Amino acid sequence: MAPPIRTDAPTRAKRRFLRPSVIPGFGLAFGYTLTCLGLIVLLPLAALVTRASGLGLSGIWEVATDPRVASALRVSFGVSLLAALTASVFGFLIAWVLTRYRFPGRRIVDAVVDLPFALPTAVAGIALAALYAPNGLVGAQLARIGIEAAYTPVGIYIAMVFIGLPFAVRTVQPLIAEIDKEIEEASATLGAGRVHTLVRVVLPPLIPAVLTGFALAFARGVGEYGSIIFIAGNLPYVSEIAPLLIVIKLSEYDYGGACAIATIMLGISFLTLLAINLIQAWSRRRFGYV
Repeated sequence: MAPPIRTDAPTRAKRRFLRPSVIPGFGLAFGYTLTCLGLIVLLPLAALVTRASGLGLSGIWEVATDPRVASALRVSFGVSLLAALTASVFGFLIAWVLTRYRFPGRRIVDAVVDLPFALPTAVAGIALAALYAPNGLVGAQLARIGIEAAYTPVGIYIAMVFIGLPFAVRTVQPLIAEIDKEIEEASATLGAGRVHTLVRVVLPPLIPAVLTGFALAFARGVGEYGSIIFIAGNLPYVSEIAPLLIVIKLSEYDYGGACAIATIMLGISFLTLLAINLIQAWSRRRFGYV
């Protein structure tokens, strides 16, 4: 006869919650967390939304439907999305090479990945503009085949990939290091090819990290200003980004309009990141990585 099932057995989540923490004092730590989060993040965002709400919904809608604002938002979010996708793909490849292979100068290459973190954005923008200008080292070669990089959305794309690549690399690299090579060898001994092993064995545990890197690269690209304005050309309806339009509104003392654009960007960014986080949570449940 089977033993009776105990209904009072703690669930896995409950056991995890009851496990003692290294840092004592849940109430104090949690209160400190909420206080810092409120003062540093929520309070400034609330002030921004409150200032924009002074225009009313009709005023915010009027700002959002302005052709110049709509064009700047399309450039910022559209190019950021494309750049984040590119950074995620190449970031995964770079992280894989740095983790799985040993070659001369590997530590130097690994350090170079972090340069966009340390480099001032204005300096990066000037360097990219000089490099991809029509008379620059790379821009001159691209001009020969009819590609204009600087002062076009292509230049914005290049700058956003430049600043987003480190996020894509660093979020995936630790997880690649944790994947045991014996898993790949076992897959090969069972008759799986390289593509099948990559898709069914290697990628599933890395999907949450790839999505995290994508989200970070996307968020950084949407809000980036310094490294873009020098290479973008800042032509209205062509290569003007939303952060630049906010600065223009502020220089014209149109604080309501600037806050309205910032609030619209905040709302779109929040919904986009929420969708990415939901996909990330689904992927963790789907592949059993909770």
